[in-house]
Amino acid sequence: MELFSPVKPTILIVDDTPANLSMLASLMYRSYTIKALNHGAKVMALAALDQPDLIMLDVVMPDLDGYEVCRQLKADPHTAHIPVIFLTSKSDIDDEAMGMSLGAVDYITRPIIPQILLSRVRAHLLDASYARTMRVNNEYLEFEVAKRARDMAALQQVTILALASLAEVRDLETGNHLRRTQNYIRAMGRQLSDHPRFSSYLTPQVIDMLFQCAPLHDIGKVGIPDRILLKPGRYEPHEFEIMKTHPQLGYEALMHAQGTNVASFEFIQVAKEIVYCHHEKWDGSGYPQGLVGEAIPIPARLMALADVYDALISRRVYKLGMGHAQASAIIVDGRGKHFDPDVVDAFLVLADEFQAIAERYADSDEELQKKAVRLATVIGN
Repeated sequence: MELFSPVKPTILIVDDTPANLSMLASLMYRSYTIKALNHGAKVMALAALDQPDLIMLDVVMPDLDGYEVCRQLKADPHTAHIPVIFLTSKSDIDDEAMGMSLGAVDYITRPIIPQILLSRVRAHLLDASYARTMRVNNEYLEFEVAKRARDMAALQQVTILALASLAEVRDLETGNHLRRTQNYIRAMGRQLSDHPRFSSYLTPQVIDMLFQCAPLHDIGKVGIPDRILLKPGRYEPHEFEIMKTHPQLGYEALMHAQGTNVASFEFIQVAKEIVYCHHEKWDGSGYPQGLVGEAIPIPARLMALADVYDALISRRVYKLGMGHAQASAIIVDGRGKHFDPDVVDAFLVLADEFQAIAERYADSDEELQKKAVRLATVIGN
């Protein structure tokens, strides 16, 4: 039976006795939309398809007792929020305790006193309405928080790429160098994420930040004069000393961007470590601080290998790139000297992936020609 009004709360009554169904329906139909079932087996299907605002359950039914129906309702996330009232002739205290332990909001025994039943039904429907409003509000807040997080992530990526582009425009590197080193560092992060020395740090979130921050590694080069930055071939000692200031310049730029906010985003910290320390060497012979071993931040250790490998295999305006085997031999020779030994071991495992990344993002002749024109212009001036 079903008496319908679009503005009324819906109550599903489940009882195998037709007289009980008729009595309850006649008692409540003026205020509520009544749906009725005379067995428990179809409750889940009906409740999931057309959720009632409240369910009234008999305990003793031939196919599926009320306790089991309640247990199934509360186990399903789609129906767990629906308030359940047991309405039964089983008046033993243990029976009531069982019903309440299964998640029911009330346990009413027969004979029914109409005024009391209606009062308790109204109270539970009101509670359910408040709970529903809270769920809707929480879902909206979660949606807004997620949206803001996506917006912040997008803004963060745009900011990073904009900063990285400043260095790229002035350098002889191409944009593909940034893409290659991004992918190298992510591959190594994933490879080392289960390693005892790295697992606590290299979480999926940190690996994602490494990927995003890697393009910033040379932003300090915007402060290096063109006559040095764009010089093909070896630097004179005094020129190299100037070139070696670019990690410090990049670090200071990020510190300025961070400002006085000590609770700044974690990606800024990762970016600073990459920018400031990616020229440090495992044996302490690097720059600008001469850090040794574990004192070098993990992001910088990964960036150091990615940057050196890419410099070796990549074509430049003034040189050809070397083959993977020759570059790998140089990396292996730097194990324990230039590079963290475990990072080199990860690189060797990833040899095929490194080659695939290098091929996927190889520099085109057109890109190299643009850089050649830029170099010729600077030299001509």
